Amino acid sequence: MNIRWGRWRLAGALVLLIWSVWTLEQARSGVSIEETMIGQTPVTVMQGEVDAPAVVVAHGFAGSRQMMQGYSLLLAQAGYRVFAFDFEGHGQHPVPMSGDVNAIEGTTRLLMKQTQEVVAAARQGDAPIALLGHSMATDILIRVALETDGIGPLVLLSAFSKAVTADMPRDMLLITGAWEPGLREFALETAAEATPAANRGAFVAPAVEHVSILHSRAGREAALRWMNAFYQRDEVPFVKQTGWSLMGVLAAITLLFPAIAKLVPVRTVVPEPVSWRLFTLAAILPALFTPLIASVIGIKVLPVLVADHLMVHLLVFGALQLAVLFWFNRRIERPSVVGAALLLFWTIVVFGFALDRYGASFWPTSERWGIIAVLTLGAVPFMLADATLTFGVTLVQRIFARAAFLASLGIAVALDFEALFFLIMIAPVIVLFYLSFGYMGRVSALRSGPTGAGFALGLALAWAIGVSFPLFAA
Repeated sequence: MNIRWGRWRLAGALVLLIWSVWTLEQARSGVSIEETMIGQTPVTVMQGEVDAPAVVVAHGFAGSRQMMQGYSLLLAQAGYRVFAFDFEGHGQHPVPMSGDVNAIEGTTRLLMKQTQEVVAAARQGDAPIALLGHSMATDILIRVALETDGIGPLVLLSAFSKAVTADMPRDMLLITGAWEPGLREFALETAAEATPAANRGAFVAPAVEHVSILHSRAGREAALRWMNAFYQRDEVPFVKQTGWSLMGVLAAITLLFPAIAKLVPVRTVVPEPVSWRLFTLAAILPALFTPLIASVIGIKVLPVLVADHLMVHLLVFGALQLAVLFWFNRRIERPSVVGAALLLFWTIVVFGFALDRYGASFWPTSERWGIIAVLTLGAVPFMLADATLTFGVTLVQRIFARAAFLASLGIAVALDFEALFFLIMIAPVIVLFYLSFGYMGRVSALRSGPTGAGFALGLALAWAIGVSFPLFAA
């Protein structure tokens, strides 16, 4: 039965992978894609027609131009020239964000200047430039539209801005997800309160929230139709299901790992029985004490928001958990180098290639290597402890252990909300890490022991965090 189930799982994963990659590649078909630089800003130029109107596309906080592909590629397939770029501190941009994030004349002004440089480079003749952006970018684009001549239609996803008035900017469509009520109300009110001359619209994309709106088929079609109405164009290509396809390709890569793991020789490691007393103590003790200890240490050396605290948090949590395990005579087994190397290759190279091509920036710039190295100091002990504690335990226990860590991050935020607010954004990354990389780590651990799996996952976690969060220079 297990062999038969394994074959069906392998076949299903291959079918899912083929369908997902085919759909995602179809979304890129017929589009000329070129990577270029405008000053120090990395830009992806996508175009279907050489002389078509230009659209500048901007991402949200902790995003990248890859995250905007759902809209960018559709517009390019409809003939538009699309200029998608990375804000400072994001994606492949080598320059950190800077300035006062709480002042309009601080960080906002610097990002506006960067956007205006891209707009100037995209301009051909006197044709108005369209702007499309998500979340953080919406405020930037609105202010750019108010201060820059020759701006055409705006399409804003999950928008917020205090710069909007009843009549300016004009020709603006606000798209929000049905599952983001606060921003949805802002969009509806902004459209309703506009003067007739402002030409505003609001569209609520069904069954999506702040992130999944980036792949909403209804939202993308609404954006294209708004652009077409302004430029008097009528081409509307079939809107591909890129959201489910992206999830499909990443899920397929995850589910294929058990077959790949068979390349590693079996190394028998028998899980030691874990009493609830040991398990509860090893989960709860670090969750309670780590936020207190980390707040006392309080280092600040990394040019990434909250990365210093996160590194210390991971290190202290892992050290406390390992101490409890050692107290109860739980040993750290000799690692399987081959098993660790294969797991690291599959999570970073294979999974990372797919994510970077279809979903989000995953390859570090030279400025991020040092950040990844420092994060490794905390991530490796943390994942070694996690892999050792959860080796051979039940699903309920694994969920309990991971929930305890997330709770410890919540306690840290509660103790210093202003300084550590952005730790909240780490939680979804950690959950996705556990669901995908954690599954592959468990498969590797059951075949060749938990130590190698824990070491590889520690490096992968440091990598994932190091490439995700924006660089920031005070």
